[in-house]
Amino acid sequence: MCTGPQLDLHAPSVELDRQVKSLLQNALSIYRVDAGNLRELQPDIILTQYRCEVCAVSLAEVEQAVSAWVGSKPRLVSLAPDSLADVWEDMIRVAEALGAEKQGAEVVNELRGRVESIAAKARTLAHRPSFACIEWIEPLMAAGNWVPELVDLAGGLNLFGEAGKHSPWLNWEALCEHDPEVIVVSPCGFDMNRTRNELPALTGRPGWEGLRAVKTRRVCLADGNQYLNRPGPRLVESLEILAEILHPEVFRFGHEGGGWARL
Repeated sequence: MCTGPQLDLHAPSVELDRQVKSLLQNALSIYRVDAGNLRELQPDIILTQYRCEVCAVSLAEVEQAVSAWVGSKPRLVSLAPDSLADVWEDMIRVAEALGAEKQGAEVVNELRGRVESIAAKARTLAHRPSFACIEWIEPLMAAGNWVPELVDLAGGLNLFGEAGKHSPWLNWEALCEHDPEVIVVSPCGFDMNRTRNELPALTGRPGWEGLRAVKTRRVCLADGNQYLNRPGPRLVESLEILAEILHPEVFRFGHEGGGWARL
């Protein structure tokens, strides 16, 4: 392993949030880079990111790790996607860095085709269920970036979070006031088992049982670590997951039980 978090990953959501904020307020990194191991591996290319200093090792940290290298240094390819279009462009950039431009273009075209196929069918549907995606449980955060795009493409009406912008904090009273028809709980970096363990912090809130999505059993969990939160090819599977959740009578891709589950 060349990197690792400087957090207690087993801590509950509220404590993880406190640890992250404490490190950032003190201008400390959330991650550590094993510069020695990295140098021993002698990579030609290193992929990194500058989209979010909380989600993964940043460009600055990798630059610092290789700054003392003498002689040839690896090429750094840093990604910063805010939208689906950015994700496709980043995939092309990675392919170009690897000398696989043609293969990269073919993969991206195939993924875009799958997206358009779902979107075209969703556009024919009369009803667009109101939708909230919870990206962090305590404190509450809604999903932003590419998730609002995915919801729209899947035939839903996204209530919180704006396409292409960072995920916003979510006020519990606002969630209750808008009372979405569908709620998906998909904390950043959590699989479904971890999300289930964290759910009491959400389901124990006053008014939870009165929410429309709860009463109609349209609250679902999704594997945020593998799908919705991760900018890459699996965003197409994420779109399929959302389409299944929003319009189960129309879309069946077989992700239920693996990528998502009903609460």
